[in-house]
Amino acid sequence: MNAVWHRFLKPFYRKEPVSSFILTVGAVDVALGGLGSYSSLLLLGMGTMTGAIALRWWQSQRADKHRPQESLPEYYLAPGVSSQPLPRLNPSKHRR
Repeated sequence: MNAVWHRFLKPFYRKEPVSSFILTVGAVDVALGGLGSYSSLLLLGMGTMTGAIALRWWQSQRADKHRPQESLPEYYLAPGVSSQPLPRLNPSKHRR
């Protein structure tokens, strides 16, 4: 399970932690409702999981629209400008 966690599940949790948390809560509700024969908890968990998947899909669609088509790199210094090395700082002897 550890290899599966690192390879497949961990990138999803890091990318969208809110929707992943909601999906986990729904999965726990489905498991508890299915094992305990609580149909209302099972349906609540299935609805929660469906909502989390829909939220994740909506966020990915929104992110694709806002992404620029072609981004150019930004340089903070002009090309070819060589700077002088900074002077060495000597600590003050009269520190308080």
